[in-house]
Amino acid sequence: MTRRFAAAVALAAIGAGTLAVVGPARAAPSRTAPARKAPAPAEVDFTGAEFAGADSAGVDFTGIVALSNCSGALVRGPRSRDTDAALVLTNGHCLETGMPKGGQVIVDQDSSRTFTLLDRTGRNDLGTLRATRVEYATMTDTDVTVYRLDATYAAIQRRYGVPALRLSTARPQDGMEIRVVSGYWRTIYGCRTDATVHRLREAGWTWKDSIRYRPECETTHGTSGSPIVDVRTGRVAGINNTGNDDGERCTLNNPCEVDRSGRVTVRRGAHYGQQTYLLARCLGADSDVVLSRDCALPTP
Repeated sequence: MTRRFAAAVALAAIGAGTLAVVGPARAAPSRTAPARKAPAPAEVDFTGAEFAGADSAGVDFTGIVALSNCSGALVRGPRSRDTDAALVLTNGHCLETGMPKGGQVIVDQDSSRTFTLLDRTGRNDLGTLRATRVEYATMTDTDVTVYRLDATYAAIQRRYGVPALRLSTARPQDGMEIRVVSGYWRTIYGCRTDATVHRLREAGWTWKDSIRYRPECETTHGTSGSPIVDVRTGRVAGINNTGNDDGERCTLNNPCEVDRSGRVTVRRGAHYGQQTYLLARCLGADSDVVLSRDCALPTP
C-alpha cells in the first residue's frame, strides 16, 4: 500500500497539505517521497523500450487517469452496461479520507474527488472526471478503492472518445506478460509476473495472493493504483500497490512475503500488485459492488 503511502499518511494528517513536484503544485505521490521528478507531458516514458503512443504490445494510456497522489484507471466489469455510471479503480491507500485500517471496509461514502483523464499517448489531458461516491474501499486482503463517477460510460466515450478498460474475471497466471500503466507519472512499465505471494504483509495490513513482478517493472512512488494489464487479453488483471524500498521486514514501504508455513522472506527492491478478478466477479449491473455470499471480497 503504500509504498506510495507515507505521503498518503501525511495527507490524511494535514488535510490539504501539498508538495510541489515540477511545474504546477501537486499533492505528493502516495509513498514517502517521489523517487524522481515527474516527466513533462511531452516526455512520456515507456520504461524498457522506445515507444510512440503505444508500446510494442499495443498497450497505451487509453482509459488511464491521474490522481493528485496516485494513478488509476476507468474500468468496467463483465456485467457493466454503457448506461451505467462509470467507475475509476485505484488503491485503498489512495483514498482521500485516509487509509482504511486493517479489517475496515468502506462502502457508499460520499466523494467529489476528481481525476485527470489522459489521451492514448499520455501526452495530453482530455478532461476532468468527478466522483460522486466511494463505491468500495479496503486494505484488507487487497488494496483497492472503486469510485463511482457522475457520468456514464457512454457519456465519457461520446465526449472524449475513450472506452473503459475491462476487468478480467480470470485469476492471473505466473509468468504472464504485463504492462503497469501509471497516469501519475505517464509511464508504462513492462515485464512479466514472477510469482503469486501467499501473503504480503506491510505495517498493519496483509494482502492475499499478491502479484510479484520480475525486476524489469521498477515501479515507484506515485504508481500506486496503476492497472496491471494482461498483454495477451488487454484486460486488467491486477492493480499495482507497493514495493520493498529499504530491505526492512514487514514495515511501511517494506512489505515482506509470508508463505503457507509462516516463513517470512524479505526481497529488497521487489515490487507488487493485487489481483482484481475477485472484484470483477463482484461487480453487478448499475456499477454496484454486490457483496453477496457469492462475492469473496471482505465485507463491512
